[in-house]
Amino acid sequence: MAYFPGQKSFARDTRHDLRVNEQIRLSPLVVIDEEGKPLGVMERDAALRLADERELDLVEVAANVRPPVCRLMDYSKYKYRQSKKKQKGHSLAMKEIRLRPKTDEHDLEVKIRKARELLEKGHKVLINLLFRGREIAHLDLAQKSMQLVVERLGDVAKVETPARLAGRRMNMVLAPLKAARG
Repeated sequence: MAYFPGQKSFARDTRHDLRVNEQIRLSPLVVIDEEGKPLGVMERDAALRLADERELDLVEVAANVRPPVCRLMDYSKYKYRQSKKKQKGHSLAMKEIRLRPKTDEHDLEVKIRKARELLEKGHKVLINLLFRGREIAHLDLAQKSMQLVVERLGDVAKVETPARLAGRRMNMVLAPLKAARG
């Protein structure tokens, strides 16, 4: 069932399993107004009329109790807010910067600049230093590179996981000092 402007019925919300307006079949209902104040127990038809008078929807919020609890609310606004809450959670992620022990000074500066941008956006940054062949014998060069990264990013990041060797990789995790802006 589709929603049309002026129509007070919505398709069933399968994610939250909420019944809205005419989908509510049981009567009587415990009704709560839009401010959260209980209006008491009333018949389904009376609750639907009340919702229609206030230009709101009657939404079943607790279906497992008898009588079921319904709330007067703007259901489309509720769904919009729920979708915005879900979007916020996905914005922060772990980003990876890859280095090598022989990475040149200028190239290292470019990588550090990119890491700074990511940290300022609020992302965590995984610094991943890869060894090939006999480069693993030069752990001192790798440590210097990691230390240089920490020093240059010290104003925007803190070391969450210090540099440690894992096979042919040296990993370090940097976290932003303050929450993401924007």
